[in-house]
This record gives sequence, structure tokens and C-alpha cells, in this order.
Amino acid sequence: MQKHLLHSPAGCGSLPLAAGKVVAPPLRAQGPVRRKTAAARSAEQQPGALSSGLLNKQFQPKLRTDRVIPSAATVDTATMVQSQRVYTFGKTKSQGDASMKQLLGGKGANLAEMSRIGLSVPPGLTITTDTCAEFHENGRTLPDGCWEEVLAGLRTVEAEMGCRLGDASAPLLLSVRSGAAVSMPGMMDTVLNLGLNDTCAAGLAKRSGDERFAYDAYRRFLDMYGDVVMGIPHHLFEDQLERLKAERRVSEDTALTAADLKLLVGRYKEVYKSLGKIFPEDPYEQLRLAIYAVFDSWQSERADVYRSVNGITGLKGTAVNVQAMAFGNMGLTSGTGVCFTRNPSTGERKLYGEYLINAQGEDVVAGIRTPEPIETLARTLPGAYQQLIDNCALLEKHYKDMQDIEFTVQEGKLYMLQCRSGKRTGAAAVRIAVELVDEGLVDIDTAVMMVEPGHLDQLLHPQFADEDAYKGDVLGTGLPASPGAAVGQAVFSAEDAEAWKSSGLPVVLVRRETSPEDVKGMYSAEGVLCQLGGMTSHAAVVARGWGKPCITGCPDLQVDEHNKIARINGHEIRQGDFISLNGSTGEIIRGKQPLAPPELAGDLGKFMSWVDARRRLGVLTNADTPEDAEEARKFGAEGIGLCRTEHMFFASEERIATVRRMIVAQTKEARLKALADLLPFQREDFEGILKAMSGLPVTIRLLDPPLHEFLPDGEMTDVCEALARDAGISVDEVYSTIEKLQEVNPMLGFRGCRLGITYPEITEMQVRAMFEAAVRVQQSGGAVQLDVMVPLVGTAAELKNQEQLVRRVAEQVMKEAGVRVPHRVGTMIEVPRAALQAGSIAKTAEFFSFGTNDLTQMTFGYSRDDIGKFLPSYLENGILPYDPFQVLDQEGVGELIKFAVERGRATRPNLKIGICGEQGGEPKTVAFLHEVGLDYVSCSPFRVPIARLAAAQAAVRSAKSKK
Repeated sequence: MQKHLLHSPAGCGSLPLAAGKVVAPPLRAQGPVRRKTAAARSAEQQPGALSSGLLNKQFQPKLRTDRVIPSAATVDTATMVQSQRVYTFGKTKSQGDASMKQLLGGKGANLAEMSRIGLSVPPGLTITTDTCAEFHENGRTLPDGCWEEVLAGLRTVEAEMGCRLGDASAPLLLSVRSGAAVSMPGMMDTVLNLGLNDTCAAGLAKRSGDERFAYDAYRRFLDMYGDVVMGIPHHLFEDQLERLKAERRVSEDTALTAADLKLLVGRYKEVYKSLGKIFPEDPYEQLRLAIYAVFDSWQSERADVYRSVNGITGLKGTAVNVQAMAFGNMGLTSGTGVCFTRNPSTGERKLYGEYLINAQGEDVVAGIRTPEPIETLARTLPGAYQQLIDNCALLEKHYKDMQDIEFTVQEGKLYMLQCRSGKRTGAAAVRIAVELVDEGLVDIDTAVMMVEPGHLDQLLHPQFADEDAYKGDVLGTGLPASPGAAVGQAVFSAEDAEAWKSSGLPVVLVRRETSPEDVKGMYSAEGVLCQLGGMTSHAAVVARGWGKPCITGCPDLQVDEHNKIARINGHEIRQGDFISLNGSTGEIIRGKQPLAPPELAGDLGKFMSWVDARRRLGVLTNADTPEDAEEARKFGAEGIGLCRTEHMFFASEERIATVRRMIVAQTKEARLKALADLLPFQREDFEGILKAMSGLPVTIRLLDPPLHEFLPDGEMTDVCEALARDAGISVDEVYSTIEKLQEVNPMLGFRGCRLGITYPEITEMQVRAMFEAAVRVQQSGGAVQLDVMVPLVGTAAELKNQEQLVRRVAEQVMKEAGVRVPHRVGTMIEVPRAALQAGSIAKTAEFFSFGTNDLTQMTFGYSRDDIGKFLPSYLENGILPYDPFQVLDQEGVGELIKFAVERGRATRPNLKIGICGEQGGEPKTVAFLHEVGLDYVSCSPFRVPIARLAAAQAAVRSAKSKK
């Protein structure tokens, strides 16, 4: 019997070529495949037939049906375009390298680089991301000359492998995989074992001496090709497989014989026929349509969602990698796996991953079989394991980062199929960065750039308050696929997860296994629980990348998605039941378990010290209470950039009643009496905040919202009557005041400095409360730096009016106490006119703080409260690249900021300038503000560490760009 194919990725390296020249069959009229969502794949396709009759109507192109691809047997290199669209890689020559990720995608660039540094990589070719863009721009047709380049590249692969595509005597089998410049795990399509038909399968069985292997590869190809390329739902093939296993009374695929797999191949073909589809026997047609399918998957719904969720923009498309197959399904000395050079959950310096014996790559990541931990490979295939250890060490040393690796072992020989910078949790990212510095692989600047702002966001998520307290409620345990604590109501579909989340309900998505179509639901969920899958399955990788707790591979869990119920160890989890997940231990816990806030210590503390040493921008916080201020200090805030005095009014019924009494007062005397009653509350709050900040700058904004926001609705009869009694006026006078204060457009109405100018006694009370609080703090031995901010000025005269009032009252208080309080008076720039008049305003203002929430509203003319009605359409159609209330609009609002900075500092060179809008903690915004030259950003307490990191990374980038 012929010996198994000797250590060749495609199983052909030791086989002689067939006698005579192999001529590829001609290709027919070009017909792109439109990639559909799972729900639409089985729907009727567009009419029209290929001239060959080999494929059914669905492949007729919708545009440019006059184009014909030249015969594969008659490649004319003279017709190739000058711009190279195909790059080859392999032992003999690799045309690309790791620096070409934008053109070759991450996978293609790394395959070329791995080949260059001497790893065992099956040869192949990469079709560029530019070609993907052209494909979609040209009505989903390959650009002129591209197919000829593919065929020329294929010849180099065939030469290295000693096999030919479509040659039954020495068949070359291919994988066709996606690969964008930014990793998008599981979001785009893959086809394995391409090149098989009845003749080639028989030839592969004969040449390999292993009939079972050949037909296992064939049935896998029919399944994957039908699903990815021809739009046949995967479950139709899975149903046939499960039926045959039941007939043979076996539980594992590996227990099926060669005869069984031959029978299964026939049944799979019947699935094609039952839907009016015909499997293409021509391997070249298979290749062309597979390339189309991968390009189409770039615009699939799941890929669009993933890019949107992760803020991935500016990419041209996906590359297509066509590579000789390495076979992990050639018996007990073969296998396939995925591993990380360090633990992606914790960062521990230890090989982490999984593998399956006698399997192919999709078996591991799809979660349909539970794989073995990578360390057991040392026992089952020790030689291959040592090769893997050596390769991992080489890759880390070369790339200077933790690597995510896909590999196949074919009859004891290791083949490296992919490497990329591994997705990791926030905890792992920080630990890896710190340890790579300690190991001498990277410098501190590089380490600072390795941790993403989103990683810190994960670290700020709460953990369980007491893990020992819930032990009696543990229902079962699965694999701890992604760490952290998740608490929510169980839902059993991605659609339900989205809907419940949009209603403000926390959810845990419970699935038998996830697929790329579930990404919206996974993103909406607090955590993910799967019956099947391993530590590197789709659910695990995606959840880990998003920092969401995830548990997979729970043998005691039975999920009935149709009836929306799960059963585990005698307990039932129904839709809407609260459950908790400990993604760090794999525990599935009954009920709603209490959570605790995170702490910044250990590796994170060391890392953040590096961050702070590199940033130039100060990072302050928006805080309205002493408790918020103390929390922000824990996260490294260097002061308060915005304290909103109006938020204090709602702290108690007594306070809001006093504010309402002040508003409805019919005389100045009554208003002054209410303000006098309100002053102690304000003074107490200011004192607590100033003490909490211990001499760090505290910026307190004068009253900003329109007064009607503090009044009850006119239909709240009981409240209005109580207010009338409290204020000593009639109910009619209360109703009259409410009616008078109603505004058509409150954002542009009676608010901000307009209140203080009209009712100066309000400003006087607030300033007195501020300075009396500051005096008390200083008298008790504390330090103070007080900044008083006048809101919503549009003219220099408005600021001057309020500035004079502030200084007059401040002087009175300081003179009365005999204490000087360090202070500044400035303004919030939130009206476009104020930005344009910054030079004049800076004559009075000692600091500017950009209130980008209102500045964005007024610059765009968008209401922040109403933008949700049209924003999704704007984002979907590319009219806006992002929500401008989340990410600063650099082209419009940013230009106003730059203008105001330039004009303001031209008047007052030492003008302190910062930002206190919601965008102040957003990384892209922080980077922009660093370049503009602001002094600080201010954001919510939990975003302070993120802003610190973003500021440091902006400084490192800026320093590198100047070298």
C-alpha cells in the first residue's frame, strides 16, 4: 500500500506528477456570489444561468454580464496590469512581509513574514485588499488581469508542492481564507479542502493510501463550500451527519468508516440538489467562486457589525489567502489547534490553547467538538509539541508580542498556518506589557503603546463582591473562556439580547454555541454562556476581545434555544431568570449576585506610572459630589474640570423644594430668602469636594440649566399645591410661573450666564457658598485651588458682567474671613460665537474650558436628545463616521477649538485651556487635543485611566513622529 503522503502540507510533496502536461479546464462566464445573511441564504436567488451549465441560476452576475474570464490554460502575462494584485509566499520566495498589512491583510503579511524567517508554512498566494475594494466598486467583478495573476501565483504553489489543482493523479487541495488589516476573528469566510471532486477524491484516496482521510476531506469541503459559497444553511449538512451517526450508533465523527463517509458525500450532494443547486466539479470554478465569496463576506452583516462595534474604519477590504492545505485529519498522528504564546485571559507566560487529534481547523474554532488542552499535546505528539514550543519562542522574539497561532500537525510534522498579535483581556494586556519590558523584549514606550484604552475599560468593570458567599448557588461549571463578572437576565437569542438591552435590561446570552451571526447579541449582553465550545471557540475569542465574561464547554448544561430554557444539574434557567457568570472560574451561578468596584494595583499600578511619566496633558474629572471626587482620585484624577452645581439640588427633597421656592418667588425678597436657605447646602457640598481634592484644582460651574427643569410638571397637582403652600403663594401663581418658564428651545433659551445676569442674586449666593467653603477648608489646614466657571457666554460683555460680580463677592468673603483663596475666573466655551471671539473673551477669562456637548449641538445644529432618530442612518450610509457626541468632530468643532486656542493665547499667553465635554475621555479626541495644545481633559471618574493612557500614547506618537 502506498505510504501516507510524506510531510507535505497538501499531501503531495512526495508524489510524482502525472504523465504529460496538466491543462486546466477553461473557465466560463464570470459569476459573482452574493454573500447573504443566514436568514437569507436559503432564499430564491436572482435568475440567469452560467453558460457552462455547471452552476445554477444564483451565480449570474447582477452587473457587467458581458465579461468573460480567459481560460486558465492560456494565461497571457502581457495582459496583466502593472499594479500587483497577487503576492506569493513559500520556501522559495515570499514577495510580502509583515510591514504590508494594509495591502496584504494581517494574515497575508504574517504568512509572508513567517515564511521569510524560516517557519514551516504551506505555500500560497495573497490577493490584496485593494483588489477587494476594486471588486466591490466594479459591480462585484474581479479587475482586469487579476485572475491571470492568481493563476500565475498558483503555478508557483504547484511547483513547490509537486501537485496540480484538478489533477486526479496528484491533486493539490487549497484553503481560501480572509484576512483584513485588522483582526476580525470569525467575521469573514473560509473554505478548506478546495479542489476536490469525485475524481480527485478517488485519486487522493489512492495516492495517500487512506480512503477514509480522502472522503473525510471531501465531505468537509462539500459542507463548507455549500454553506459559504452557495448559501446552503450549514445545519442541513449537520443534520445529515447526525442522522448517519445515529444510524451507525456512534457519537463521534471519527468513528465513521470510509464507507460511511462515502455515503455521507452522496447525501451532502443530495442536499445541494434538494435546493436546486449543483456542486461545481471544476476546481478552477470552485476557486474563483470561493474568492468571490470571501470578498463578499467583507460586506456581510456580521462583519459590518463587528467593525462598527470595534470602531474599525478606513480599511479597503479583506485580502484573500489561497494556501496549500495541511491535513490534520490523517489519523492519530495528525491534528489541528489554536494556541497563544501567553495566556490571553491572565497574561501568564505559558502556552495556552487547544487542539483536536484527527481533525481540521474549523472543528476547533466552531465549537462543535470539545478540544484538548494544548499541554496534553506533549504526551500525545511530543515531537510536534516541541516544534510548537520552538516556533512560539521564535515568533515572540521576532514580533515582540504575544502571538495567536493556528497550526496543523500532519503525520507528526508541524505546519504553521497563521500568526497574529493575540486578542487579550485588559488584565492580560497590562501584564504582558509589563513582563515584556522586564524580559528586555520591548522598551517602556513600546509597552505603553501595546495596551489599548479599551483594555483599561475592561479592568474598570466590577468583580463579584465575595466569591465565597455565592458558593451555595453555583449551578455548574464550564470552561472559563473570558474573565470577569456578569449579572443579567437569561435570553436565548441574539435578537432578544438586542431588544432587552435596548429596553435597559441587563442580559446574559445563553446559546448552545455561538456563530458570527450572533455578534450583535453578544455585544448587547453582559456575558455569554455556551453549552459547547472551547477556550478558543468563536464565543471565547470574540467575548475576550470585548472584555465580556464568557463560559463555554459546559457538559452539564443543556440549552433548548427553541423553547428558551436551559437545564443544568436538575435546575432550570428560563428566559428572564437572573443568572451570574464568573468568567474567571467558569462558575454558573443562580440569581443576581452582588458586585464590587475594581482596584488599580499591581502590574496596573506599575504600568500607569509609566503612562503618567509620558503624558503632557493633565487628566481631570467631572464630579458633582464628594463621593465622585474621591472615586476619581482613586483613578488618578488631577483635579475637577467640571462641577455642576445644579446636580446638588436634587440630592434631597428639602433641597429641591428650596430651589423651587426660589424659582416661583414673586418678589426679590422672597427669592433672597430662598437663596439664603439654599446657601448652606451648596457650601457643605463645595467644602466636601474641595477637601476630597486636597489642593488640586476644582472648577465649579455657575448655574447652567433653564429654571423650568427644576419645576414639577403642571399636571402634578399634589406637588404644585405643596409648592404653593411652601412658597406662601397661590396655586394659580405656581401654575403661571411654570407656564411662563416653558421654552420652545430650552438649549438656546433662558439659561447659563443669562440667568446670572438677569438674577444676579443667584450668582452671588453660589459664589459666596464656594468661597466660604474654600475659607473653611483653608482654616482647617487644607489647600485649595478654586476656579469659577461662567457658562454659555457668547460675548465678552456677558463674561465681564459675571466676572465682576464673582470677584466682588469673593473679595467680600475673603475680607470677612481674613483669608486669601487662590482662585481664577474663566468661562466655558460652548457657543460658536464665543470660540470666534476667544481673543476678546480672553481679556477677562483666566481659563477656557470647552463644553463640547453644547458646542457640538450648536455647530452641527443637532439636538443631542433627538439625534438617535437619524444617527443610525447617518452612520450606516457613511454621512457621519461616528457619533459626534461620543467622538469629537475634528473637522468642524475641532476647527473652532483650534481657532479659539490660537486667539485666546494670543491675548493671554498663560491661558489655561481644557475640555469638559463627554468626549474628554475618548481616545481619538484626547490624541487630537494633545496636538492642539490643550492643558488638560476632564471626563467621568471611570474614564480617567483611559484618558491618562490615551494622553500618554499621544505623547509617545508625537515624540516618535519628530525623530
